[in-house]
Parts: sequence; C-alpha cells; structure tokens
Amino acid sequence: MNLDEVITGVVLAGGKARRMGGADKGLLELNGKPLWRHVADALAPQLATVVISANRHLDIYQASGLKVIPDSIADFPGPLAGMLSVFQQVASDWFLFCPCDNPCIPHNLVDRLAAHRHGAPVVWVHDGERDHPTIALINRAVEPQLTAYLQAGERRVMIFMRQVGGHAVDFSDCKEAFVNVNTPEELAQWQKRP
Repeated sequence: MNLDEVITGVVLAGGKARRMGGADKGLLELNGKPLWRHVADALAPQLATVVISANRHLDIYQASGLKVIPDSIADFPGPLAGMLSVFQQVASDWFLFCPCDNPCIPHNLVDRLAAHRHGAPVVWVHDGERDHPTIALINRAVEPQLTAYLQAGERRVMIFMRQVGGHAVDFSDCKEAFVNVNTPEELAQWQKRP
C-alpha cells in the first residue's frame, strides 16, 4: 500500500448502545469532550479526512463540521451497515474505521495497520487477547461482497472480514489503547483516569 493514497478515517457512532441504556454513546462526555471527538482527534493527524457514521442526533454530529453519514439500511443493523454506507457516500479507496468508544487509539494506528497489510483488503487490530474487527483498515474493493453479505441477512463482522481475506495485526504491545467504554460504570471509571 502506498501511504500517499487517500485514507478516510471513519468514527463509527451509529449503534444502539444497549449496554449504555440506549444513550447515544458517541455523545457521552469523557473529561468534558464527547467520546466520538476523542476518536476523531486521534485519527485526524493520521489521515487526510475524518467522517462520522451516525444514525441519531445527526444535527449534533453535523455541528462539528465533519461529514456525517447515516446508515442506508434501516433499523441499526450493525457496524457493517455503517461501513457500507460510508463506501457508498465517500470517494476514497481506503478507510480506517474506529468505534466511538475507543478514546485512546494509538498515534501510529494507520501506519501499523498499513505496514502489516501484506496485500490483504482488510486488516484489523488484535490486542494480544482479542480481535477488534471494527478497528480496521479496509479497501473499497470489498464493497460488492459486503453488499451481498448484508443482503443475505448476515451481520457478523469477523466472519465477513475473514471471508474477504483479511487478517489481524498484532498490537499486543499497546493493548490498553484498545480498551473501550461500554457501560455507564466503565465511563465513570474512565472519568477518574489521570
């Protein structure tokens, strides 16, 4: 991969956030700043453009000045639907997706994923213990397969990414960078961090 190619960063903020009681997780504040903004700010120095995939409170996200892309498939069918909508609405060959609840992503995320791609159309983070398939560098070339996968009623991210020839990239040296905020209790714990 030529790192001069345009890579668009995407903050995934379109979920139902069931474990957060249905609150729009991206808009929950951590240290005075919405969760989505922590992710966008971490991605911005690494990428030419950052957009937001969201399905609720679009006006609030749009007030940021960033492009906001709602799912083209109804009823919150998961992160793959958000990814497909971004492919459909953003002219870029590569996309770096990251969920809004990962406020501490590393400053070299894009470079490391790209350096370990080895020709794969999809690579994602593995923190040494678990996969993080929604923190992924993905080529637009998978759009037809993604469309067919979603039309078949499938929603499982890992299965899709493996089907299209993707693989994980080891980030075990910075595992803590991929701890996410899933519950009100976890958010409260994050607020106490220095």
